[in-house]
Amino acid sequence: MFEQKNYSGEKAKDYELLIKQLDALSEGENNKIALLSNASALLNQFLTEVNWVGFYLWEENELILGPFQGLPACIRIPYGKGVCGTAVSEQQTQRVDDVHAFPGHIACDGATNSEIVVPITINNQIYGVLDIDSPINNRFDEEDQYFLEKFVLHLTKHLQ
Repeated sequence: MFEQKNYSGEKAKDYELLIKQLDALSEGENNKIALLSNASALLNQFLTEVNWVGFYLWEENELILGPFQGLPACIRIPYGKGVCGTAVSEQQTQRVDDVHAFPGHIACDGATNSEIVVPITINNQIYGVLDIDSPINNRFDEEDQYFLEKFVLHLTKHLQ
């Protein structure tokens, strides 16, 4: 079963280990709630300086809160609204260094200062988003974005 790993401090190497852990935990599992729950727990355990890690799932033309780690969150996010809704409408990752400067930001947690949202698509259809918040401005960089997008690609293989 899963055991706590000590990460090396080398970001790329540690993200690769995280993705291997995701694949190992997800192997043979087809329950989507279980897969997303473990994925959010893995990310929450791995990432530093974050205050919310989770998923919003696309249902009936809006994002609905899914498995997450952190404080209670907004339950529904309309298409094109906030960082999550924008990630869906633009079909691309939103890396926001200062959420307070983002037009239409939805403040579910007032402590959040930066955010990254990665859209999840399966068979060219929106499935949802991975949403990660941080109380630190400029928390997420290009390397985080690259590996979080890779994490989502691996996750989608298990969700199909």
